[in-house]
Amino acid sequence: MFEGFSDSTVDFMWGIRFNNEKAWFEAHREEFKAHLQTPMRELADEVYRHVDQTWPEQGLMCKVSRIYRDARRLRGRGPYRDSLWFSMERPSEQWTARPTFWFEISPDCATWGMGYYLAQPVTMAKLRARMDADPGPMEELTRKLNGRPDFVLDGEEYKRPKAEPASELLRPWYQKKSFSIYHEEPLSAALYSHGLVDRLLADFEFLMPFYAYFVTLDGDPDPRF
Repeated sequence: MFEGFSDSTVDFMWGIRFNNEKAWFEAHREEFKAHLQTPMRELADEVYRHVDQTWPEQGLMCKVSRIYRDARRLRGRGPYRDSLWFSMERPSEQWTARPTFWFEISPDCATWGMGYYLAQPVTMAKLRARMDADPGPMEELTRKLNGRPDFVLDGEEYKRPKAEPASELLRPWYQKKSFSIYHEEPLSAALYSHGLVDRLLADFEFLMPFYAYFVTLDGDPDPRF
């Protein structure tokens, strides 16, 4: 059972940020396992178990990230990440192009939400076409999102909008190349207890109607042809 992160979790993450080399990590490997990796896996297992039981039709799988960076993409950075996360998504070879739930903890903050790492242009074209044809469902979701100031809609935008929105309420969606809906907060005692499980489950429940809307975009016809 997840019992919370701790000051030792944060200490390790700051340590790896400023000592990002193999010798330091190997000397602190047991701290990594005890204070970051193990509680993250416990959190992921507990949250996923409830999500899978509540929404089995979504067919989600859960993954906990590795501490090691991809050696092909270091770009002058150290070999280790200074954060850890878990994600829940449908199995796919192109996971970056599918909507995903996540929780991440870093030395500075914790974030969690749902969205795309990198939505494909065709996905966003399908979203715009669906809103054009029937704006009502997305307007309802947008009103719910606007009623939650603790969540933000973020993502890179086109320099020039691809189309005029079906309604002014939907304009932010039309301008996005990709997007995520997430909450961010500084590290605090709120993350150091089992109560974090309940918070994540409540917020993922809020986001599930958004996920159910976006994940079905793959089945829409390509409006570009």
